[in-house]
Amino acid sequence: MTNLDKVIEYLHYHPGVSRRELMEALVLGIKDTQMKALLGDGIASGDIRVEGKARATRYFITPKAHLLRTIDLSSYYAVETDRREMQTSYNFELIRDVLPKVEIFTKDECRFLADRESAFLARMKGYPKDLYAKEMERLGIDLSWKSSEIEGNTYTLLETVNLLKDKIEAKGKKREEAIMLLNHKAALKAIIEQSAYFKELSLARMEDVHSVLIEELGVDRNLRHIRVGISGTRYRPLEVESQIREAVEDMCALVNGKSAPYEKALLTLLLIAYIQPFTDGNKRTSRLMANALLISRSLCPLSFRTVEANDYRAALLLFYEQNNLSAFKKMFLEQVEFAMKEYF
Repeated sequence: MTNLDKVIEYLHYHPGVSRRELMEALVLGIKDTQMKALLGDGIASGDIRVEGKARATRYFITPKAHLLRTIDLSSYYAVETDRREMQTSYNFELIRDVLPKVEIFTKDECRFLADRESAFLARMKGYPKDLYAKEMERLGIDLSWKSSEIEGNTYTLLETVNLLKDKIEAKGKKREEAIMLLNHKAALKAIIEQSAYFKELSLARMEDVHSVLIEELGVDRNLRHIRVGISGTRYRPLEVESQIREAVEDMCALVNGKSAPYEKALLTLLLIAYIQPFTDGNKRTSRLMANALLISRSLCPLSFRTVEANDYRAALLLFYEQNNLSAFKKMFLEQVEFAMKEYF
């Protein structure tokens, strides 16, 4: 963590302090002139804002810094759930006021994504349809396995291959686990076959995908009208159906208003899971909807194959509790890179 990161972290928990108070609280081994320069860097980068003048000057972090500041996950989760400082309820301002005004990706990250996007589109020119179908099947198996594993499914990748390719169910496994994986395959197939339909995000499209994912699993269809909890956190999603619907509409307007495909995908991954519009299957729906947006634009979907389930959940819980997406964004960018190298 850099000195600037330490300053931003301190301001997050102690907004409105002076430069002198920062010097006294943070033992960084720097002089006052260096602290002044450090704060200047933070202001220039859009992470720190100032109120007042001269001796009345006070420092605060910006919405951008709140969303993107670096947080050490091991230190964060070393504090037990009931003792962690967190936002325990849905933040209405996040989608309506904060995310529309913040550049999620840095200039370097935007170049990285633009390069990967153009390289993949060039690679796909003249790509044989039969080979594309085979590669998409391979990616789909990886995605079905990993997406299900994140939700606690115990099928191994090899067992998933046997199930999805040859319809051989693994011995000693619950029938519901096989159904979850088969539903993933069916949902992805529908997305590929109707890719143009998924160019825009909407509640109806989300419900279509969710309905396939939860087939024969005893899960209610459509928007929930009951309270749900999330294991491992005190964050509670919205409870009133009309508010859930409004939150989904806000999310769709935000995502559809963005032009960059990967920004659309990242926001979809995070916000469907954050809103929790269904009684179950929200994260599975988020991963498929994010990939549907990429597929509809002829881009490579993400399989998440190399993500550890615990790391995925930890990054997502951080977003629930702090509305901070730094850890999830890092994982997302790594998966873009992996997908570009592994498939097609």
